[in-house]
Amino acid sequence: MNEIESRIPVTIVTGYLGSGKTTFLNHILKNTEEKAAVIVNEFGDIGIDDQLIEQTNEEIIEINSGCICCNVRKDLIDTLSMLSFSKKESMVEYDRVIIETTGLADPAPVVQTFLMDKDMIEDYVIDSVCTLVDAQHISRHLDHQGEALSQIAFADTVLVNKIDLVDHDQLEHLTKRLERINPTASLYLCRNSQISLDKVLDTYSFDLQEKISINPDFLNEDHHHHEDEVSSLSIREDKPLSLKKLNLWFSFLVQIEGERLYRYKGVLNIEGEEKRYVFQGVHMLFAGEAGSDWGKSSRQSELVFIGKNLDKDRLTEQFRKCVAE
Repeated sequence: MNEIESRIPVTIVTGYLGSGKTTFLNHILKNTEEKAAVIVNEFGDIGIDDQLIEQTNEEIIEINSGCICCNVRKDLIDTLSMLSFSKKESMVEYDRVIIETTGLADPAPVVQTFLMDKDMIEDYVIDSVCTLVDAQHISRHLDHQGEALSQIAFADTVLVNKIDLVDHDQLEHLTKRLERINPTASLYLCRNSQISLDKVLDTYSFDLQEKISINPDFLNEDHHHHEDEVSSLSIREDKPLSLKKLNLWFSFLVQIEGERLYRYKGVLNIEGEEKRYVFQGVHMLFAGEAGSDWGKSSRQSELVFIGKNLDKDRLTEQFRKCVAE
């Protein structure tokens, strides 16, 4: 059993208010043979989402004492710890955890919960961060609501929902805009939150090491766009890199630029190393590890940054200085 198989997969479902998250959750519960433990977060004191979720065999837990990304993250950790203990003691059986956040949630703290807490790292692995967008209204939200931007920036999978409510030109403009904000996310069009579940479950699209083993070239596109305050930058480099210089640069980067870096990830060619170096970060939380051998593959370093008001020329210049002499 490998490391991923020994841990409980987690699907994080985000999306701005009215995007169709609960409908999507019901779609998953009705059409999967897996048994899921569902954590639903509502912002108000009185929750109704659990009443909207179809009554199945799933364990449904509601956290409604505040936004899951803010003051109640401890509640989330306590809930996950309880679920893990119950599973280990055979008190409850489930195959995955699904977390539906409130429409006002910034996904970053939720994601970080699974990257920085020792018990969470041992027991859980993020399968994917799936963001739904309302095709009819998302453009207005992107113009005025920072949460909508961050939800898309953190996504591994973006579901453009309610496409029957917009015309072809509107949809084309929207999809291009979403691709500019987050070029590495898989983007799917749907109606009524309906999508084939193999597109969103067991993809391990958040786990970069696993993603590369499935699709080694998924970073191989150039993205350098400026339309939204949240945008992306891709950098490639054919020359080997100095590990010492990279360590110094990343230490500087997470401390100085960390709050503006929503997601960053990449594969690096380190001088003298036969394996890829795979890294990814969320704001100021950064992790990297040796990956698979390069073999006969072209040894090319590739990085993708997704963040707010990125100084793209400066980031590119700083990275180029990490080339080995």
